[in-house]
Amino acid sequence: MRVETVTSAQNPKIKDLLALQEKSRLRRERGLFAVEGQRELGHCLSAGFIPQTLFVCGEVIARERRISTEADATGGRVPTGLMTTGKDSGYVSADRAAGVEGKDGLEALVARAEALNPKLLLVQLPASLYEKVALRGSTEGVIGVMRSRELSLTDLTVNPSPLIAVLEGVEKPGNLGAILRSADAAGADAVLICDPLTDLYNPNLIRSSIGAVFTVPTVCCTSQEAVSWLKEHSIRIYTAQLQDSVLYYDCPMTGGTAIAIGTEATGLSEIWRRAADAHIRIPMKGRLDSLNASVSAAILLYEAVRQRNVSDS
Repeated sequence: MRVETVTSAQNPKIKDLLALQEKSRLRRERGLFAVEGQRELGHCLSAGFIPQTLFVCGEVIARERRISTEADATGGRVPTGLMTTGKDSGYVSADRAAGVEGKDGLEALVARAEALNPKLLLVQLPASLYEKVALRGSTEGVIGVMRSRELSLTDLTVNPSPLIAVLEGVEKPGNLGAILRSADAAGADAVLICDPLTDLYNPNLIRSSIGAVFTVPTVCCTSQEAVSWLKEHSIRIYTAQLQDSVLYYDCPMTGGTAIAIGTEATGLSEIWRRAADAHIRIPMKGRLDSLNASVSAAILLYEAVRQRNVSDS
């Protein structure tokens, strides 16, 4: 592993990082993306993504460590393994300095990253520069540049009774991220993003998913490809829609199940309505006729969880 210190915003490495965060076209062309935060980076490494560069800021890490220590003194939760700069190797775990070594700490993440890429570059930044490149205020002082990887439908392992979330044309990274979090929490086997209007490595999607984009197998494909794959594997398709539909809890979801959700504005396309084994709806008692896509996904995914728990008991 190589260690460098960068102090200027005009440094090419800083310019490249900012460009990756801002431009989806560049992410696609270079096959790279940026991921902020210790938690998100940990999920990314666990999924086997190869790191190219880690940007770390000892000042930010030490500051968050102090805040965490104060929170601990008052009964708050303390994240482990924050890192400060050191004289010997260029970095040292703040937990080690405090005599409390966290197995999931940033030092451990650096070691895991180096194991995946022995040629890893570790770039140390001052707080003034880190704050210019970080997209959010609290990211434990670490940003990784990772090699992207695209899954296809043929890469998915089909369990006997898979639970699949299908999203068509959902554009907002925040909505996609929230749905990925729900899919992770519900133990979904995969998420299919059909005709996507944003790329999986959009920093706002990664942030809103808190790394779930790395924990749930996620495939981008066309709606026709998704329908054909689901039919091939005898997975029942339930489309969320108000028209010509039945209540969602009246549909069996203990077998192979795909829950398809469209945009809040236009819903699902005709290809999904025709392919559906059943059209399902969530009862609404108020004056509005739609729920946020991420809320709908959570409700429907957890109905599958409820039914499966009941059948297992």
